[in-house]
Amino acid sequence: MENRRDHRVDQNYLQGRGAQVQTANRFLAQQYVQDDFDGLDEAMELERATQFFADEPKKVISKNDSPDLSFLYSVNPYQGCEHGCVYCYARNSHEYWGFGAGLDFENKIVVKHNVAIVLEQEFNKRNYRPSTIMLSGNTDCYQPIERKLELTRSLLKVMLKYRHPVSLITKNSLILRDIDLLQELAASGLVHVAITINSLDETLRQKMEPRTATAKKRLQVIRQLREAKVPVSLMCAPIIPGLNQHGIPRLIREAAEHGAESVSYTVVRLNGALSGIFEDWLHKAYPDRAKKVMNQIAECHGGRVNDTRWGDRMRGDGKISESIAQLVAISRKRYMGDHTREPLRTDLFTPLGGKQLTIF
Repeated sequence: MENRRDHRVDQNYLQGRGAQVQTANRFLAQQYVQDDFDGLDEAMELERATQFFADEPKKVISKNDSPDLSFLYSVNPYQGCEHGCVYCYARNSHEYWGFGAGLDFENKIVVKHNVAIVLEQEFNKRNYRPSTIMLSGNTDCYQPIERKLELTRSLLKVMLKYRHPVSLITKNSLILRDIDLLQELAASGLVHVAITINSLDETLRQKMEPRTATAKKRLQVIRQLREAKVPVSLMCAPIIPGLNQHGIPRLIREAAEHGAESVSYTVVRLNGALSGIFEDWLHKAYPDRAKKVMNQIAECHGGRVNDTRWGDRMRGDGKISESIAQLVAISRKRYMGDHTREPLRTDLFTPLGGKQLTIF
């Protein structure tokens, strides 16, 4: 049961943000950071307005070499994410753009305006071989700015034009805007959608994922996708011992009742700058359980909160991780049965041999 004292909020708590600090970038020699509020004569201004930075990449398909991930290729129209999920593993990658993994990740967003054009160019290369592409794999392709820019929608148009398999993962209900394209892709066995939900506790979501859709809304998204005959599953990630693991059975049951066909999960790990960002947030948002939660996370990863071990880093090991795995497995079996997802088709791919772009 949640401790009532956990509702006390630190006086420096930034409402509407996940990260509560501006972190240092390990690649920069000189920079402004916020280490201590009380030590400043004048409070450092923490930019609340989101800034957008244009990027014009020559290549947009990324290949991952992790045996822990279910996808080999991904396309990310955005780097950084306004959703502000405090636990997001993608925060560390923001440092490669010259930004911080903390507040910068949430309010400095890199936008690849030419992403669909470059993707089509890559599809038309002579040696290209189709394989399922994940949108996004790093940051949410349906974050708020997508409503205006429609980069993800333009990518789906390319996928449909070339009959290319695509997988999407999101926590934003904006995906329903593109249900027309998703239906066409689904009719040919070319799409799968995963909706991420890790808790039905709205108080926890508002603190931990401040700019995402509510869990109730995401469940409705699952239902509407299923009714449209778009294959959809639940991604329960991350599971954080001491915060959300006790709600797993109810969450999986609710997702199944709304139409989710299967469930996947990960256990939180706090690599790089993420450990400091998360622990700072935890002490401000849930001060009375902070130490216990951090200890349990460490117990899932061999005594450390960070974990880079292939095969173990996504699920953890030890008694707590084993109990989480059993809880997910039992709940999956009880509410979803033995459903297995059909692989997406690659045999329908139709390269256009470098013809003129027609959809933009």
